[in-house]
Amino acid sequence: RPPPPPPTTIASRRPEPPQPPQQPPRPRPPTQATRAATSRPTMPATPDEKPRMSGGKSSSAAVSTGKIGGTGAAGGVAASRKANPSPGLGFELERVFVWDLDETIILFHSLLGGTYATRFGKSLIFRLADAHLFFNDLEECDQVHIDDVSSDDNGQDLAGYDFANDGFVGGTANMQPGMAGGMRGGVEWMRKLAYRYRRIKDVYNAYRNNVGGLLDPVKREEWHQVRQETEQFTDSWLTLALKSLSIIANRSACVNVLVTNTQLVPALGKILVFGLAPVFSVENVYSATKIGKESCFERIASRYGRKPTYVAIGDSHDEEAAAKSLNWPFWRVQNHNDLAALSYALDMGYL
Repeated sequence: RPPPPPPTTIASRRPEPPQPPQQPPRPRPPTQATRAATSRPTMPATPDEKPRMSGGKSSSAAVSTGKIGGTGAAGGVAASRKANPSPGLGFELERVFVWDLDETIILFHSLLGGTYATRFGKSLIFRLADAHLFFNDLEECDQVHIDDVSSDDNGQDLAGYDFANDGFVGGTANMQPGMAGGMRGGVEWMRKLAYRYRRIKDVYNAYRNNVGGLLDPVKREEWHQVRQETEQFTDSWLTLALKSLSIIANRSACVNVLVTNTQLVPALGKILVFGLAPVFSVENVYSATKIGKESCFERIASRYGRKPTYVAIGDSHDEEAAAKSLNWPFWRVQNHNDLAALSYALDMGYL
């Protein structure tokens, strides 16, 4: 026989309370990436799609791997990697136009003869350089660039500084032992040299749009007259050159740079007298007298970096050879048609 079932108690007869139904798990809110993926379909990049000019990591990687255009030292408008192309510019350059001065922008040497040389070359340019740009002091202390000795400047306020009596002597022939100006090349002498170049920079910036303010009334009238005669003698050569220079200067991502065989101080005087200062900042003027044009071009390429496209503009083999060594395109200027074609190419956006 099977054993009898156990006795039923009251507790065992009580029904179990019903269990609440299980709720399905609450879905998680969609993330930003999920929203972006579901809100619109992902379109493949087309072959014609251009990369955005930005400072992001993706464009930097593209530049480093060479996937986005660029032509080495010659530049090319590449995808952006923050390279600080020019100190203080505040924007990224696309093109750097490197100009020669004499026989390209101004027909100076061609006109140096007789009355013109006496009235214009010596009377205005060099007198202005002597009176306001310390040319007598600096003729034998020439620099390639206006900031080349700025590291020796201690920042002293020059408002009341007496340049005429500070004992500085630039020429070696006039140096005497124990002179108050300090030994040539010494710390004190270099500091006073730096003061002069800082004052030149201040004068240039103050009068770049009003060179007449540096001349007395008689010289100012002579300056206006000779400027008019220059345009007549050269069939408005300077006006044609200034047209191209102004187009470049008005572009937000382009810059004019000048490289000249003239010493730096008289070159700045020449730029002021010929009315070129508005299109050339003083920091963008280089003298090739000591180091040659190829070395100047290399300094410019080092300053602005590999991203911009460089275009050299000149009349001689020196500029062409220097440009060729860096794979820069070269625009030769030998007559009015060359200048007119240059301004047309710039105006139409071909260059």
